[in-house]
Amino acid sequence: MSNRKTPPQPSRRGFLLAGGALALAGWLGGAPGALAAAGAAKPAAAKLPKDVEPFYGPHQGGILTPQQQNSYFAAFDVADTAKREDLIALLKAWTDAAARLTHGQPARALSGQSDKAPLDSGEAVGLSPARLTLTFGFGPSLFSKNGVDRFGLAARRPEALVDLPKFNGDQLVPERSGGDLSVQACADDPQVAFHAVRQLAALADGIASVRWAQTGFASGAPGGGTPRNLMGFKDGTNNPSTKDPALMNQFIWVGDEGGWMKGGSYVVVRRIRIALEHWDKTELGFQQEVVGRYKDSGAPLGQRHEFEPMKLNAVDKDGNPVIPETAHSRVASAQENDGARILRRAYSYNDGANFTAERWPPWHQGIEYDAGLFFIAYQRDPRTGFIRINKKLASQDMMNQYTTHVASAIFACPPGARPGGYIGEALFAAL
Repeated sequence: MSNRKTPPQPSRRGFLLAGGALALAGWLGGAPGALAAAGAAKPAAAKLPKDVEPFYGPHQGGILTPQQQNSYFAAFDVADTAKREDLIALLKAWTDAAARLTHGQPARALSGQSDKAPLDSGEAVGLSPARLTLTFGFGPSLFSKNGVDRFGLAARRPEALVDLPKFNGDQLVPERSGGDLSVQACADDPQVAFHAVRQLAALADGIASVRWAQTGFASGAPGGGTPRNLMGFKDGTNNPSTKDPALMNQFIWVGDEGGWMKGGSYVVVRRIRIALEHWDKTELGFQQEVVGRYKDSGAPLGQRHEFEPMKLNAVDKDGNPVIPETAHSRVASAQENDGARILRRAYSYNDGANFTAERWPPWHQGIEYDAGLFFIAYQRDPRTGFIRINKKLASQDMMNQYTTHVASAIFACPPGARPGGYIGEALFAAL
């Protein structure tokens, strides 16, 4: 019998994670030998796999990225005991983890880890990256909270990062609104999206904690058509084309006026409950008048194709507007809002059923769907974007009889990170 000890066999978990770490080392810039081997194996400018979205770049992913099927949005509160250096350390850790996660790698590197400090919760092992994107934002309360400048950032708060006003009809739940930081994970697999936020929350332990979260789903038509919301209508038809750089610079990306926010964007999120039971009893003709579009094609009333410009001056044989003056698409249009445009990237949500008292006739009370739209909109300046549009919608939109805004937040999403840097780095550069 030999005295030679049999080498320990790697576990499946260890094999998968070790393989991921080796791949990551070549991608992030590991040991010279690893880089040389990687260079010999494939071209330096090799294209990313179809299921991988780039993380580093001038802008954050998840804004212009073709919309994925699932979303997990979380707002975080930073602990009152945290210091500025803790916040910076967290953003660095999140940036590193996000770069790994979007490439299908574990959130934390193997070095320094042990069996007593799990590398990853593991539920996404073996899954595709599913085009995961992670988009980070800074809320107004990060700059000053209850009059306290916790991190020395008050003077750096962008003018455009305003507190959202209270709109007519709002029934906001404070516990599901606001937040110091935001993370939105979007992916074609809901487990991948949740897994990513779960890992970031674990990294934030002791520095920041989840304040509220919201899941969402979106299903586009075959071939990448406009997604439909739970009302059955296409949602986002009027978006400015993300393939037009001039429109993106005009309406979505912050310019020189933003200082450290140049290249970033502002996001407004609103949880909008829809009275689906009421809507489902509404005749198709009236539904289309409420929206101002045909339900099947998405075309403006009186027209044939989804992306035709709305003819707001068109009238019927009796002289009435073909698109009613209170139709949602009309009231929200650029023509009715001094040219204001935003980029909607909304997701539907379904959180089961709850007891609800309707705020519109027939004032039904009882168990109803807790479902609706998780509205997400990016823009260059909320004051001339969402706020201008929603003020008019809140007072004139015929759709208000079916919808109630129950949660709300605004965040400044800084420009993308560069390799070796971190999200929001320019915010702290002069501090």
